[in-house]
Amino acid sequence: MSTMMSQTIPTTRRGRYYLDGWMLFAVVSLLSIGYVMVVSASLHLGDRMFDNIWHYPARQAAHIVIGVLGAYVMANIPLSVWEKSGPSLILVAIGLLVLVFIPGIGVKVNGSYRWVNLGVARLQVSEVVKLICILYMAGFLTRHVNDVRESIKGVIRPILPLGIVFGLLMAEPDFGATFVIGFCVICMMFLGGARLIEFAALVLIGIVLGAFAIVSSAYRMERVTAFMDPWADHLGSGFQLVQSLIAMGRGEWLGVGLGSSIQKLFYLPEAHTDFIFAVLGEELGFAGSCVVILLFGLLVWRAFQMGKAAERLNLRFYSLLAYGLGVWVGLQAFVNIAVNMGALPTKGLTLPLISYGGSSMIIMCMVVGLLCRVHHETQLHLMTQLKGGSSWQYV
Repeated sequence: MSTMMSQTIPTTRRGRYYLDGWMLFAVVSLLSIGYVMVVSASLHLGDRMFDNIWHYPARQAAHIVIGVLGAYVMANIPLSVWEKSGPSLILVAIGLLVLVFIPGIGVKVNGSYRWVNLGVARLQVSEVVKLICILYMAGFLTRHVNDVRESIKGVIRPILPLGIVFGLLMAEPDFGATFVIGFCVICMMFLGGARLIEFAALVLIGIVLGAFAIVSSAYRMERVTAFMDPWADHLGSGFQLVQSLIAMGRGEWLGVGLGSSIQKLFYLPEAHTDFIFAVLGEELGFAGSCVVILLFGLLVWRAFQMGKAAERLNLRFYSLLAYGLGVWVGLQAFVNIAVNMGALPTKGLTLPLISYGGSSMIIMCMVVGLLCRVHHETQLHLMTQLKGGSSWQYV
């Protein structure tokens, strides 16, 4: 029954597209705040590096426009297309990760091979791979629900191709993307019906592999030790975290005022990307920081409500996809904010819908488009059931 429903979209009230107003409010608010903060954090940088104060704001505006177009496309592709294409997509992900190591195609930045040269721009492959892995897992857990719930084979099978993905990501190296994908996969496994003992085993394996990745890498260990006591080497390994903490502290309750940050003036590295939340905290204070956190909370809550609504209608793929996307956005926002506040070791993860960056912005907008599609198709199914006499209501 669930397979039939997920493959056939009801035609109830043809022509109307159902949108979630609260989710769109959160997304538009985050995009607006993010763009203002990118402008504030990058004008001086563009002036020094390109003799053009509008270099970064103009490019970020282009990223948002392309992202909105991508969201529109994703919002109009039936979910059945993504459900069927999971196995092919994971091969695409592996192919993209291989491309970064090919000379002339892959681009090395700060010692890492994470980008593919597209001529007019660079694509950070790991952002695309995150989305593909969630689509793949949602499809696999839908097709093999009985195996996942009844045997360890159902848990191991999807891990095999994902293991290749993790290996290639660590070879770049990109521990942050590996952590995000691994966390989302484990959560989706649990929500997809994996038995508690298998879920616990996956968590334990993830912790062990993560700890090994840290202790086996000098620069990762340096980040951990700097996190434990950043002031011990405040001009070296702890410099970035110290500057971020100073920025957060200067903001106090209401901030020093928009555009008045001092830490962004070449003190705080990556002020317009990974550490933009610290600039936001300095300029808008505790109040502004809380608004952003609440907006992320609203976005994640709506994603989980969509998953819950789809689950009640027995739309398994829709449900798992919404849950997976919600976990991804929530986790990445949590890690970025925690890093900026000194609660986690420094990690190169952007703040979704806010940080400067083309790949991250475009993919996150596409995630919003996918969530719009989940909501729309779930509402179509709900309208069909209500016409058939069901009294259940989606809030």
